[in-house]
Amino acid sequence: QVQLVESGGGLVQAGGSLRLSCVVSGSIFSHNAMGWYRQAPGKQRELVAFISSGEWTNYADSVKGRFTISRDNAKSTVYLQMNSLKPEDTAVYYCNTGLSMGVSFVPDNNWGQGTQVTVSS
Repeated sequence: QVQLVESGGGLVQAGGSLRLSCVVSGSIFSHNAMGWYRQAPGKQRELVAFISSGEWTNYADSVKGRFTISRDNAKSTVYLQMNSLKPEDTAVYYCNTGLSMGVSFVPDNNWGQGTQVTVSS
């Protein structure tokens, strides 16, 4: 059974930075594409960024140039470095395994508990 544990969220002022981590167990991590999602109150969950097994990356327009996704296969961990944070980045952030196909990412049904990111103005 695949398990995902997100961490690294917190409260930060606008313009600040956070780095999220997601540790994956129960799968061959290096074979997986990985995605980061977020869900703000009253909104649908949205894809923020994903990274293929070959480390090709793709970002939502709203975070391009500010967020960076990376992976460490030796640690079975995917990261999301978030810089120049804005109040509209406030959400619960989730990672997931999935399948990357060009600019598309299809998530598996393996959701962790998420980590809360709150950006104050």
